[in-house]
Amino acid sequence: MVFFPLAGAALIALLPSRYERNSRVIATATSAIVLGCAIGLFIAFDKDQGGFQFIQRKPWIEADIASFELQYLLAVDGLGLAMVGLTALLSLVAILVSWNVTLRPKEYFAWLLVLETSLLGVFTSLDFIFFFLFWELELVPMYFLISIWGTGRKVYSAWKYLLYTIFGSSLMLVGILVLSFSAGTFDMIELSQAQIQDAIWPLPIVFFFLFFGFAVKLPMFPFHTWLPDAHTDAPTAVSVMLAGVLLKMAGYGMLRVSLSMLPEQAIDASVWLAAFGAVNVIYGAIITLVQTDLKRLVAYSSVSHMGYVLIGISALGEVGLTGAALQMFTHGAITGLLFVVVGMVYDRAHTREIRELSGLVHNMPVIAVVMVIAGLAALGLPSMAGFAAEVMVFLGAFGKYGLPTVIGVIGVLISAGYILWMIMRVFLGERSARWQELGDATTWWERTALAGMVAVIMLIGIFPSVLVDFLEVGVAPIAARVS
Repeated sequence: MVFFPLAGAALIALLPSRYERNSRVIATATSAIVLGCAIGLFIAFDKDQGGFQFIQRKPWIEADIASFELQYLLAVDGLGLAMVGLTALLSLVAILVSWNVTLRPKEYFAWLLVLETSLLGVFTSLDFIFFFLFWELELVPMYFLISIWGTGRKVYSAWKYLLYTIFGSSLMLVGILVLSFSAGTFDMIELSQAQIQDAIWPLPIVFFFLFFGFAVKLPMFPFHTWLPDAHTDAPTAVSVMLAGVLLKMAGYGMLRVSLSMLPEQAIDASVWLAAFGAVNVIYGAIITLVQTDLKRLVAYSSVSHMGYVLIGISALGEVGLTGAALQMFTHGAITGLLFVVVGMVYDRAHTREIRELSGLVHNMPVIAVVMVIAGLAALGLPSMAGFAAEVMVFLGAFGKYGLPTVIGVIGVLISAGYILWMIMRVFLGERSARWQELGDATTWWERTALAGMVAVIMLIGIFPSVLVDFLEVGVAPIAARVS
């Protein structure tokens, strides 16, 4: 499953130029098969047994002198399974909304599939070096997808994203090496069960190095400035993957690495996590209020909503950690759908300026309805996915950190303001003669992508236990480590 998209990318690369339009068919079929495999994993996963399942373990590099072994070690628990499902879903959606790409389609769809492999690898790797290799592999397709198929200052935004992430990853690599050599293993399962006392460096410094790499990717204030630029200049599919999955790599890393392997240091830092989470929520929400570009509005809202992940993690309890994990999944689905809709509007109107758009519901009823659904889910309306996640975060964190939780609730109120204002201004405002010729989402690939995302958002909102049961199994051992 992890390397199947890479095989699809290789097949696309071998296509003769006269058949390059077939690359979209190959990419769609490849991602659809991966999504089918992900659904199969959900069905086959034994929630009663818990722990890591579907384990694949093979020796890779052995060094007796240095007393370490690198392994090809892949597996998923409930947490990793949810992230794998999210990656498979959004990868297929990203390909569907790119169906009409005409600029170098072979390269474009091949890079999307390479990106899918790198993300699946992050969420399934349990050898620290393999984890880091997949973490860094993601940078290559992201750079080319933004710099070639983006708009505006695309090269600048691609380099900014690259440099920010490499800087964070360099410190993370130092933390990985110190932690692994201190414990004598790169096996992430063994590391999460080890009691490391005598490390090469002080463990608080190791925790900071690891956490910093994740904080940049999250992104946590004040390391967030790469995100709006990358989103604004990236093509729609890349924005979907960036907001929907790539940011979740950071939250996943905090849970899988920072809390599991360095629980005492995580307990000491929890108050800072709550504080920075509250800052993320309120700062991102206030900055979102003044945005005039639809993409930048959604991008800054992501900064705000990822603050809830930090608040949930800071609680260090099973409810808060489950809420943080659920927030990662629901935010990925909701924000991915928001970027899909914004991309469809831009493809038709060729502008994202809110002040120029008005009354689009008359010409785009399907797109308008989907935007309303995604917007209401983003602001946490009951019966939609965002509500369940935010409630679990608040319930888990309020007893430990009341003030950051209250600030998080205020952030929900502000998000209602900018979401409802945007919908009213762009879709429900006065009908404009300028947009009379615009069309709606009528193609099968557009409607399939929209319907699939809406179905997931409504399903998780009405029956959150469909996903929560898996997440609880995944975060329970982590919560036990930090309790």
